[in-house]
Amino acid sequence: MSNSNSAWNAIMQYSFLRIFANDDTIDADEMTMLKRLALGDGVVDDKERAALSRIFARADAATLAPDVREDIARFKARHNID
Repeated sequence: MSNSNSAWNAIMQYSFLRIFANDDTIDADEMTMLKRLALGDGVVDDKERAALSRIFARADAATLAPDVREDIARFKARHNID
């Protein structure tokens, strides 16, 4: 599988510039953008999974809005993200 279209780098850059730079949590708009980046080519590849796994692990579940926490759980299950 070629990762030439992988958005893993854009996902990581976005997470550090937008998510973790301002409040160290993920809000609904930020989650929407992460999904948009990961699914830009219609597939979440292995590098994107790894990047998203690191981002989701870093976000403190206690600070996430319940709807965002549920959205993350669904997205992780749907795309086999640890």
